[in-house]
Amino acid sequence: MIRTHVLICGGTGCTSSGSLALKETLEKELAAKGLTEEVKIVITGCFGLCALGPVMIVYPDGTFYSMVKPEDIPEIVDEHLLKGRPVARLEYHEAGEKEAVSSLSETKFYSKQKRVALRNCGVINPENIEEYIARDGYAALGKALTEMTPEAVIQTVLDSGLRGRGGGGFPTGRKWDLARKLVQGGQKYVACNADEGDPGAFMDRSILEGDPHALIEAMAIAGYAIGASEGYVYVRAEYPIAVQRLQIAIDQAREYGLLGKDIFGTGFEFDMFIRLGAGAFVCGEETALMTSIEGNRGEPRPRPPFPAEKGLYGKPTVLNNVETYANIPQIILNGSDWFASMGTEKSKGTKVFALGGKITNTGLVEIPMGTTLREVIEDIGGGIPNGKKFKAAQTGGPSGGCIPAHLIDTPIDYDNLIALGSMMGSGGLIVMDEDNCMVDIARFFLDFTVDESCGKCTPCRIGTKRMLEILDKIIAGKGELEDIDRLEELAQYIKAGSLCGLGQTAPNPVLSTLQYFRDEYIAHVVDKKCPAGVCKSLLSFTIDKDKCIGCGLCAKNCPVNAIERTDYIAPGHKLASFTIDAAKCVKCGVCMSNCRPKAIEKK
Repeated sequence: MIRTHVLICGGTGCTSSGSLALKETLEKELAAKGLTEEVKIVITGCFGLCALGPVMIVYPDGTFYSMVKPEDIPEIVDEHLLKGRPVARLEYHEAGEKEAVSSLSETKFYSKQKRVALRNCGVINPENIEEYIARDGYAALGKALTEMTPEAVIQTVLDSGLRGRGGGGFPTGRKWDLARKLVQGGQKYVACNADEGDPGAFMDRSILEGDPHALIEAMAIAGYAIGASEGYVYVRAEYPIAVQRLQIAIDQAREYGLLGKDIFGTGFEFDMFIRLGAGAFVCGEETALMTSIEGNRGEPRPRPPFPAEKGLYGKPTVLNNVETYANIPQIILNGSDWFASMGTEKSKGTKVFALGGKITNTGLVEIPMGTTLREVIEDIGGGIPNGKKFKAAQTGGPSGGCIPAHLIDTPIDYDNLIALGSMMGSGGLIVMDEDNCMVDIARFFLDFTVDESCGKCTPCRIGTKRMLEILDKIIAGKGELEDIDRLEELAQYIKAGSLCGLGQTAPNPVLSTLQYFRDEYIAHVVDKKCPAGVCKSLLSFTIDKDKCIGCGLCAKNCPVNAIERTDYIAPGHKLASFTIDAAKCVKCGVCMSNCRPKAIEKK
């Protein structure tokens, strides 16, 4: 008889930290102690606290272990699983707290979250359909097919206020309604964008890894609503765990009669298939994605016609991303009013963010729309580490913008972010501190966009490249004030003239940093200085001769022999100080990191 369940995170983050090795070691220890029949190991999806992996939770008491290593397993088995005494040294302690967190739900990380799309991630075994069914899985599909008309399903989604979580924020119900009404009868398709190419974004991947059946159920409901019999999930091949678990889930759903013909005995037919993407960022754009599924090079098509009228293989198609679909079963089960009660007037429900960068608690969070940036960074994220000051947050990835520190109390929703010159995007949220150079940040994202441009339209292909060249010039200390004006002018042309959303939003990181951090651009151009001390061409390293103790560690570690001893001996010291030859210095910073008395300054 099973008396204890041990849940181990099997998401990509914890897997890369060695969580599967924990499982193997635990299996051996349980067998050695004769506990195999009493303790069940469950590999789950992401718990969210990626910075603490590998993560392990023991039920029924809910003890939360973090950063567990294989060598810790024997002690956990002997003390906790045999004697019922949790291993205190492995329990998670929040910053400044003496008492261990007794359960995951009590962490500050979870205190302001509301998990809808992530409700099953970290709770169930994603490779076991029966665990999904036990959590009301496929009940929404059954309700839709046996109790609701397609029109009623669409109206429920419309009334819920659900907007697309892939970036644009288009009302999901309107998209479904268009696909049903524009063309009656004939072949239609349901498609899912699981390509997720933004740097630092892993929301859709985590849902696929932790709750793949939610996507299958939602796509089947969408198929019923618009009159489609086939669905395609476009997922990048760089997500092997997600692809594997989704395929297992599809196979299980077919076996249980939840995909295929005559689902729930209603005569409704729906099946779905996986298509692998090669990692092109442009294939996150809906028409480029469909072109790629069709076997052609992933390039966007002019709109109109929109996919709801002419999409995949020229047929009416509904396309949403994974997170959007993950909300559908709960909306059908709990009703539109339930979902609409969360969030703000124009942005209903919750939003999943991949929280990264200069933040204590990196990981996956799901918050009600309208939660402030401060709550996310300080309460959920645990603040900026090492006593540094918050400087900005980047939302929307390469298509988004930077929100400065003085706007930290802004409620996060679609309209507020657009008003600030950013956007929701798919949900990447990268936090920056005082050591980040905003000109360098703008250059980083624009460099990504230049590499990922499909090249089909001139504004994006040529315009972003010219913008990048100007930024390179400024960072190299060769910029002129006129270059800042040229950047803004080019950005407006590219936004207005590009064919698809990638090009239209590519200038956003530059425009938002110019709006809120123009003084940094001016410092790079006029003073030839990088205020954050990041841009190498504008840096200089100097040794304070009075602080230098003459130990010579800086000189010993300098890769280009740019540091020499002087004749000067500072008062109170016995050895002569050192100096840096600026002509030889490559500005690598090795000297500064090796200086014990902190006598080297970066300017």
